[in-house]
Amino acid sequence: QVQLVESGGGLVQAGGSLRLSCAPSGIFFRINAMGWYRQAPGKQRDLVATVTRDCSTNYEDSVKGRFNISRDNAKNTVYLQMNRMEPEDTDVYYCNARVRTTIMKIGEDRWGQGTQVTVSS
Repeated sequence: QVQLVESGGGLVQAGGSLRLSCAPSGIFFRINAMGWYRQAPGKQRDLVATVTRDCSTNYEDSVKGRFNISRDNAKNTVYLQMNRMEPEDTDVYYCNARVRTTIMKIGEDRWGQGTQVTVSS
């Protein structure tokens, strides 16, 4: 069973920066698209940014110009560099990956356990 392991959350002051990382553990054939989502208590999980295997990116409007998503295919790791952070960025951040467990299977969504990001004003 492939699991996604996240790291890098924490507390930061407004205007500061944090970097999240996420990598899979377990046996798999390939990781396709990867991304980051965030969720506040009682609300739906919203997209923050995604990156395809060939490094095409997509961002939610409120983070454009402040956040940068990247990936290292050799390490199967995705990163989210968050700059000029705002209190409104406070949420639990979840890593997502489309995982092909074998060459015969299509990609299946996997989620990380979530990491808390808190931005103080």
